[in-house]
Amino acid sequence: MAKDLYEVLGVSRDATDDEIKKAFRRQARKLHPDVNKAPDAEEQFKELNEAYDVLSDPQKRSAYDRFGTVPGAAGSGDPFGGGYVNFSDIFGQDFGGMGDIFSSFFNGGGSGPNARREGRDMGVGLRLTLEEVATGAKKEIVYDRLSPCPECGGTGLGEGGEEVTCSQCHGTGRVVSVQRTFLGDMQTSSTCEKCGGTGHTIKNPCPECEGQGRVPDRQRVTVEVPAGIRDSQQLRISGFGEAGLRGAQAGNLIVTCRVQQHEFFEREGDNLHARANVSMVQAALGSEIEIDGIMPDEKVKVRIPEGCQNGQVIRVRNCGMPRFRSDIRGDMFVHIEVTIPKKLTKRQREILEDLAKELGEDVAEPRTPLQKLRDAFN
Repeated sequence: MAKDLYEVLGVSRDATDDEIKKAFRRQARKLHPDVNKAPDAEEQFKELNEAYDVLSDPQKRSAYDRFGTVPGAAGSGDPFGGGYVNFSDIFGQDFGGMGDIFSSFFNGGGSGPNARREGRDMGVGLRLTLEEVATGAKKEIVYDRLSPCPECGGTGLGEGGEEVTCSQCHGTGRVVSVQRTFLGDMQTSSTCEKCGGTGHTIKNPCPECEGQGRVPDRQRVTVEVPAGIRDSQQLRISGFGEAGLRGAQAGNLIVTCRVQQHEFFEREGDNLHARANVSMVQAALGSEIEIDGIMPDEKVKVRIPEGCQNGQVIRVRNCGMPRFRSDIRGDMFVHIEVTIPKKLTKRQREILEDLAKELGEDVAEPRTPLQKLRDAFN
C-alpha cells in the first residue's frame, strides 16, 4: 500500500460511501482488462480493487486513516469465513471477485431474443464453529455481485428514457447479411451488435448502469443460521444473488454451511462424543465428574459406575446437539480413559500393596535407586 488509496480511487479523504462506490465503478470501467488493452491494465485494476476493498469497509478504512496501512487487507478474502468472500455461480461460472463481476457486467445480458434476463443464483461456503451451530448464529457476509442500480432503481432508464424495439434487427435480435458469390447469394445470420441480441435498445439509458439496470457492487447481508444445522446443509436467501437485467427477477444466494472440527467434541448426527479422564480409584469405586457442555456455561454431570473400565462409554441424555429447528437435543457419549499415576508416595504404594494382597495378586518389588538409574541408561 505504498500509494495513497484515496488517490487511487480519485476521491477525497472525507468521501462518503456512495461517492467511493461511484468512483470505484467509474475507474473500474476504464481500467478493467476487458476494455483497457494497456499492458499494465490488469495490475492497475488489481490496485484499484485493493483500494476499494479497504475504503469500502468501515473498519479497514478507519484503520487505514489512523495507521496508513491495513494488515492483510489485500487479498484477504476467506471463502469460508466472515467478512469478504468470493462467490461462484452454482451453474458453473466462477466469480473470483470484483474483476469477474465486471466481466459479467461488460458482457451484458447475453445474446439472442431469448437471452437470459433473470439473475443467476450464487453460492458461497460459510464457516461455523460447533458452538455457533449449537446456539444458532447471525453472520454477516460481504460479497461482490451485480446489484440493482441505485440511480435508476433497476430499470436501466435515464431521465426521459424508454425501452424501444431495435431499429437494426426490428426486435429479432439477429441480422441477416447477404454476400454475392459465384455460387449465388449466401445469407448469414449473426447477433445484432446494436442491441446485443436482446431485440430492444434503451433510449436515454441510465449513465450509471449503461441501461442494464444493475451495477457491480459490494453488498453486506446478514445470514441467520438456525441451531442444529448440519455440515454441508444449505440456506437460501431469496433475491440476493445476481440482479436481473432491467428489473428482471434476481437470483438467490445459496449459503453452504461448513462446520469446523471441535477440539473436544466430535459430532455424530445430533449426538456428541467426548473424552473424560478418571483416576483408577474413581473408576474402581465409582464417582461423579463434571465436564463442559457445548452450550454456553453448560456443565454436564457424568456418573462413573463402580468398576468402570478403560474405554467404557457412558451415555448422558439430552446433552448433545439441538435437532434442526427443534427444541429436542441429542445425547452425549462420554468415552472414559482411566489414568494410572506414574509416581506414588511410600504411603500410596503401601496401600496398593495391601490391596494386591487382599486380591491375591503378585506385584513387583520396589526398585532401588541404583536399579532405577540402570533402567534409565538402558
